[in-house]
Amino acid sequence: MGFLFALLFAGCFFFTAPFVGCSRSLLQTPQPTTALDVAEALVKTKNVLSFDPTKKPAFTSLDQSLPASSPSSSPSSISLQIHPRVSIHKSSHLDYKALTLSRLQSDSARVSSLVTRLNLAVNGISRSDLKPLDTGLEFGAEDLEGPIVSGSSQGSGEYFSRVGIGKPPSQVYMVLDTGSDVNWVQCAPCADCYQQSDPIFEPSLSSSYSPLKCDTQQCKYLDDSECRNDRTCVYEVSYGDGSYTVGDFVTETITLGSDSVNNVAIGCGHNNEGLFVGAGGLLGLGGGPLSFTSQLNASSFSYCLVDRDSDSASTLEFDSSFPPNTITAPLIRNHQLDTFYYLGLTGISVGGELLPIPESAFQMDESGNGGIIIDSGTAVTRLQSDTYNVLRAAFAKGTKNLPSADSVALFDTCYNLSTKSSVDVPTLSFHFPEGKVLPLPAKNYMIPVDSVGTFCFAFAPTSSSLSIIGNVQQQGTRVGFDLGNSRVGFVPNKC
Repeated sequence: MGFLFALLFAGCFFFTAPFVGCSRSLLQTPQPTTALDVAEALVKTKNVLSFDPTKKPAFTSLDQSLPASSPSSSPSSISLQIHPRVSIHKSSHLDYKALTLSRLQSDSARVSSLVTRLNLAVNGISRSDLKPLDTGLEFGAEDLEGPIVSGSSQGSGEYFSRVGIGKPPSQVYMVLDTGSDVNWVQCAPCADCYQQSDPIFEPSLSSSYSPLKCDTQQCKYLDDSECRNDRTCVYEVSYGDGSYTVGDFVTETITLGSDSVNNVAIGCGHNNEGLFVGAGGLLGLGGGPLSFTSQLNASSFSYCLVDRDSDSASTLEFDSSFPPNTITAPLIRNHQLDTFYYLGLTGISVGGELLPIPESAFQMDESGNGGIIIDSGTAVTRLQSDTYNVLRAAFAKGTKNLPSADSVALFDTCYNLSTKSSVDVPTLSFHFPEGKVLPLPAKNYMIPVDSVGTFCFAFAPTSSSLSIIGNVQQQGTRVGFDLGNSRVGFVPNKC
């Protein structure tokens, strides 16, 4: 692991030195319009509710990696499969609009939690201020024998990976989250646990389970921790939306496909509540020292998120190089909060026309406010209200020939496409330094909200200074993070 690599784009090489000598003529200019396959999208809205994970082929003890020909794999990389939620946890919703509203409600809670965390960091407020009223830090005998209960019925996290915990490995689905650092899994005995797809992890059956002491560096890295009996480290993570996990902070063996990593600091949660239904825990892919990426000492990682309404899979890969056609942008870090991955975005275009949005709308100030992050756990891209209004107006102007529909939840620009099988919509593109352009597929910003033909523009305004590129806009694109060279890479159509 940890090998250095160069990034190649359209005949231009990038190293740690500043960009030099790449002709803009080599950079592809997006077409002004993009076709949206309405019929295909509506078929998926009807099929997604009928997925039955119990009828899929049985998993082996652990998911195996996809074939070695995966887009960015290399001989030294570690790879594991990514599954959308619907492929492993059957939806309880009766129709697609109910599913959409549930997802949007969870997404709003997610965004609120990210904004809260950033505000706390920028203002120097301790995370302990978010501690729930009853954390369960003191586990009594009666508490430990309590029943397993469900948290929120909505669930959060649309993308899971199959991970082995302990020796021998116990398989469990974990939410993948670039907006979090602390890895954790629900553990027996439970004081309060929500419903998950697999049996609760039993630490007593693992030979590699080892509690961390309070004076260890891993315990000191925690934002919020306490000591039990003046020795054992107890962690707590509060997500700002009422979700939390509390338990013992330990080291364990983590198995990804055929690769095992020893002594990974991970929370063993005995008291867990909130928006995690279906998954057994969370794999933190953020930029902080406790994230799985950091503990793996990975020089890079990448993921490709398949359509969340499908039952297909893609991969999460560590220490894999960017392929030659990668569209790259600066990776920026916030000195107030090292978890988030900020992106060097310079502009947005609609229909080939660059919008009159100042670059400062996407930039972080010296205090750590502002900027735009790319996040695997947020669904819908959020932009500062002024920026969003300019984008929305341009898109609405380019779609004035389409019949309009009423707004749906946070979506204020919707269309009735019930009589259409395909429509052309203005191409929406992200612009990065050095003239790089990433055009989005129409299905990544015009999405169905029901099964009868209502489609909405999948961006939303935020009153926060923080903007977020969500996973709906990332679907079907391999997103890579070259941590050593501070670059983010995008490879369209490479799941």
